[in-house]
Amino acid sequence: MTAAAPIMASTGSEPVAVRTLVVDDSVVVRTVIERILNSDPGFRVLHKTNSAEHALAYLRGEQVDLILLDIELPGQSGLAALPAILAAAPRAKVVILSGNVEEGSAAAVEALALGASDILAKPGSGSFGEQFPQALIERLARLFGPRAVRGEAAPRPQTPQAPAAQPLACLGVGASTGGIHALSRLFQGLDQPLGVPILLTQHLPASFTYYFAQQLARMTDLRICVAEPGDVLQPDTVYVAPGDASIQLRRGLHGRVMILLDPQRTPSGNLPGVDPMFSAMARVFGAGAAGIVLTGMGRDGTAGARDIVAAGGWIVAQDEASSVVWGMPGSVANAGLSCALLEPAAILPFVARRGKAVR
Repeated sequence: MTAAAPIMASTGSEPVAVRTLVVDDSVVVRTVIERILNSDPGFRVLHKTNSAEHALAYLRGEQVDLILLDIELPGQSGLAALPAILAAAPRAKVVILSGNVEEGSAAAVEALALGASDILAKPGSGSFGEQFPQALIERLARLFGPRAVRGEAAPRPQTPQAPAAQPLACLGVGASTGGIHALSRLFQGLDQPLGVPILLTQHLPASFTYYFAQQLARMTDLRICVAEPGDVLQPDTVYVAPGDASIQLRRGLHGRVMILLDPQRTPSGNLPGVDPMFSAMARVFGAGAAGIVLTGMGRDGTAGARDIVAAGGWIVAQDEASSVVWGMPGSVANAGLSCALLEPAAILPFVARRGKAVR
């Protein structure tokens, strides 16, 4: 197995290990996970337990950065205990590590909506091969990214505050890791309709699309639909990019804007992609376009955000403190493309004020 690079600050300081709690009903699995994580300098397993109740008791007296949580547990299930675990460890990332949550299942989407940072498939206790340890370390390392040295302040990005050039005509939202929970917080902040169509790209496999749309419908009174070719954009309707295509737009007869779908991956490998959606909005709506970039790994959304800003539109990014991963919003912010850095519940009130300011 090729060892993953340790999670550390770029200053040459000692790596800050991710303090980990493992919650699984199998003693074999707990032991294997502990051995895998403790073999990497970026992680340190502080405690192992077989139940949610014992995990909550431990969290009342200890702080951790990461909780690996099985769904099938004796007594209270991991999914049922997830809200209490998140409340007990608000700064920790909870990753569902289970063999009983199928990709695209309602339980997987519900876990992400409740606040789980990621879902990882767990092999059976007798089938841990050479590939799983490396895959686990690499997946978790990407989730945490470079670890800052404790006590070292992170650089603050510059955020321009130029006024909006035109009233808001279309809003786009892009998200990845941690995005489903961030979206629930985003829509909680909507106290009145914006009066514009909303395009939404969340990095998820196609198998998640159906349950994801169902989950969104529980978060908001706005109409939710999975985008289809030929859909004419309507106000106060959320058009969700399917997992196997990016949203494109075309202005047709009488100025109506219709959806096109592009099945090609972006140059960075994303499908669906935030960049093509934002770029299409810039072409069609110009200065009336605005984008929101929520938590997620990578840089998807930065190139498209640059097109929106160049067309006279504007971008809001999720702040670092509330992001599971400050990759996508951090990239936009550090590129000087965001007009505000906000936690999700504050974003749509800001959008409503700014989008109507020049009307």
